[in-house]
Amino acid sequence: MGLTMENLDEKMIYEAAKKRVEKLKGFYIHFLVYLIVNAFIIYANYQHGNPKGSLFQLQNFSTAFFWGIGLAAHGLNVFSLDLFFGKEWEERKIRELMDRDRERNDFV
Repeated sequence: MGLTMENLDEKMIYEAAKKRVEKLKGFYIHFLVYLIVNAFIIYANYQHGNPKGSLFQLQNFSTAFFWGIGLAAHGLNVFSLDLFFGKEWEERKIRELMDRDRERNDFV
């Protein structure tokens, strides 16, 4: 039983969907860790800070802010809002590399 074009297409669709699910799972884990760790940091900073101070101080949220920038970039990548290396760039680069390999093999 050989691979038909339909089976090959189905396999490619499955692999692309699987890769997307892995990216989503990675983002959700990243987001969960972000929430847990930052909740702990904010609580610890508040408990060990100035007793008359407010919870809403820059020092309590600096880690959450800067880590949040990274989390936002991760989310943009996962949810297909790729600003620099989107799907079109990937396809173009794959074609470019395949063409280069074909040219090299023609001369060998």
